[in-house]
Amino acid sequence: MDSVGAGLAAWLAAMPDGVDEQVEAARQRIGRLSRQFEQVLRGVAEEYGFSTGDWQALSALHRSGRAAVLTPKELGDRLGVTSGTVTVRIDRLERAGLVERVAASSDGRSRPIRLTRKGRARWAAATRKRTEREQALFRSVLGEDELDGLNGLLSRLLTRFEAEFGPSSPHDALRPE
Repeated sequence: MDSVGAGLAAWLAAMPDGVDEQVEAARQRIGRLSRQFEQVLRGVAEEYGFSTGDWQALSALHRSGRAAVLTPKELGDRLGVTSGTVTVRIDRLERAGLVERVAASSDGRSRPIRLTRKGRARWAAATRKRTEREQALFRSVLGEDELDGLNGLLSRLLTRFEAEFGPSSPHDALRPE
């Protein structure tokens, strides 16, 4: 029995009348799985010498196209963080040799940022490790048909939530560090 199943009866006893047991159990399981995915991210990020926030920045740069270049404002907008947070991340990633500032005619704060060769390699290695860990976890309990069915169900649920609340962030982790 998982942690939700073990504590669900006590939790439901403390909830107001009319709470749907199945919906509450599913919500709690999805939330706990999300936090478990964050643990995988955090652990792999630490192995590769960066934070999950750094990984988000490297991922945003990687997804920005072949040149992997964004201005600090574009990076901040994509990550949903303040300009101060972006500056701290860029400085830290630059010191690590993972990003570099691109020459531009404006002041240094708006100079575009791009991944270095080292940054691409470190991002790719960490991402490969993360996906291997997640694949091992999924494949240890779900067969191909079950995984296909789970993806169908999750897609329907996400589609409904996004219809209600708008598109979800494409980032793996949203919690502040």
